[in-house]
Amino acid sequence: MSELSGLRALVTGGASGIGRAAADLLAARGAGVAVVDLDPSTVDRPLHGYTADVSDDASVRAAVAAAADDLGGIDILINNAGIGAAGTVEDNDDAQWHRVFDVNVLGMVRTTRAALPHLRASAHASVVNTCSIAATAGLPQRALYSASKGAVLSLTLAMAADHVREGIRVNCVNPGTADTPWVGRLLDAAADPAAERAALNARQPMGRLVTAEEVAAAIVYLASPAAASVTGTSLAVDGGMQGLRLRPEAR
Repeated sequence: MSELSGLRALVTGGASGIGRAAADLLAARGAGVAVVDLDPSTVDRPLHGYTADVSDDASVRAAVAAAADDLGGIDILINNAGIGAAGTVEDNDDAQWHRVFDVNVLGMVRTTRAALPHLRASAHASVVNTCSIAATAGLPQRALYSASKGAVLSLTLAMAADHVREGIRVNCVNPGTADTPWVGRLLDAAADPAAERAALNARQPMGRLVTAEEVAAAIVYLASPAAASVTGTSLAVDGGMQGLRLRPEAR
């Protein structure tokens, strides 16, 4: 398929997990794709890799400028870079709170700010933010992470309102627990990784983790011309976690 032929996309945190799946799918659909990551060494053609830390404004601006120059512009921005945190409000110190918000929220601000001049010049401008089920459901041991993703959801709506008359659409995806390298590291650190995976699977009504490819499909839909009338929307890709309330299975 080539419905994105001629469009130029930039994906932050695009070297692995959901970001890499989105970058690969965008490229498969015909877009030129720039991946911005702390370590883009695994990024190969047809993707273009750029090194940047979304918590550092200068490196973000340099990477966005280089990507726009190489691609000939930017039509699509996927704000995917983010980090996790575990614990209650007692467990993370101020430095951790500042760090997670700096990456998960301000990282999106910095990248969007740098990309806006290019998006304004596009006839098909779209921003998709990677949010989380943690923005809309109370999850145990995720106070800091949930707060940052709640901010991403609110930021998405505000950005959509600010830029709709400039022809820039802004949406977000809310994945449930996804089978990504980050979740894999959390499982590896658990006392009983197999039991923890089983618990995460059971938490989602469909009985399994979401795949990175499933989230990528939602991202690419929101970024594409097929969603030309969609803005200010959060799309849950969570196995029913947000909306379903199932009875326990009969035994």
